[in-house]
Amino acid sequence: MAERQERGSTEGTVVADKYPRKILEYMEGFLISKTVFASCELGVFDVLLSAERPLSAEEISEAVEASLDGTQRLLAACTGLQLLNTHQDNGRVLYSNTEEARVYLTRSSPLSLYHAIQYSSRTIYLSWHYLTDAIREGKNQYEKAFGVNSKDLFQALYRSDEEMMKFMHLMNSIWNICGKDVVTAFDLSPFKVICDLGGCSGALAKQCTSAYPECTVTIFDLPKVVRTSREHFVTEADQRIAFHEGDFFKDPLPEADLYILARILHDWTDQCCVELLSRVYKACKPGGAVLLVEALLHEDGSGPLTAQLYSLNMLVQTEGRERTAVQYAALLTAAGFTATQHRFTGKIYDAVLGRKET
Repeated sequence: MAERQERGSTEGTVVADKYPRKILEYMEGFLISKTVFASCELGVFDVLLSAERPLSAEEISEAVEASLDGTQRLLAACTGLQLLNTHQDNGRVLYSNTEEARVYLTRSSPLSLYHAIQYSSRTIYLSWHYLTDAIREGKNQYEKAFGVNSKDLFQALYRSDEEMMKFMHLMNSIWNICGKDVVTAFDLSPFKVICDLGGCSGALAKQCTSAYPECTVTIFDLPKVVRTSREHFVTEADQRIAFHEGDFFKDPLPEADLYILARILHDWTDQCCVELLSRVYKACKPGGAVLLVEALLHEDGSGPLTAQLYSLNMLVQTEGRERTAVQYAALLTAAGFTATQHRFTGKIYDAVLGRKET
């Protein structure tokens, strides 16, 4: 008996002596997110870019109109996160952007994630305050987070012109980073007439016309999205991109060789997905296809972590979920498509292709 007690005591000591590094990192992960969010919102990286030289904390605090003490702490944290470099100058500490911060965190960079960060900070972060409620109730949390009814999902998502613009900028940022990989995961050159359903800002359409010079792309989206895209995102120089206004659950779809649904199906229930894909199948030319662009989950449930977290976000914000390639294939098959294939890109978003027989 004494031996068992002693062994138990020793085992307890071993457990107590362990340092829960991973758990602590997870607990404090939001601190990192908000540090990045605040730095972008204040314009720290933009100030350093425009200065074209390292700046002191005093210079940065004045430029971003923030307290010196707060700015010093923020700059120290950004240095620890390897987003800023430090330089010694006669006993003073000066700061400059790392290359990664310059490319992805400054507003003027072609690959800027600034707008995606703004959406994460001001919309997703607020929604996730109600994650526990979303899990308990099994539904999105727009009403609690923003005081809007989510019966019409996109009425809630686009609850103001400002919110719609933020979302469109988010999509633009994502496809500037990941778009080329998903449109070249399969050889889409045989498809000359492409329809991008829910094409939003047109960023993915531009990736298509760049990768496949002989194709034309029609962006099908809600009227107010089309108007905003024409005004702010797609220029007259994009001559092979056209627009078609409508609701893809209600209105006739343009005939095309290929339909792209990028980050569309993950918003909806299986029933809604089959309904939409059936409409696509009916409009699709014989021999045509549909390309789904989504963050694919592994079949065994082991990951990727990003897709697993995105699936929680779909619970908080939409009616849908992230799915496996097999689950998307089942949805495509239920709508009539055959010969389903999938490709992992190694980045956030992957590709699934289904064909309509000739």
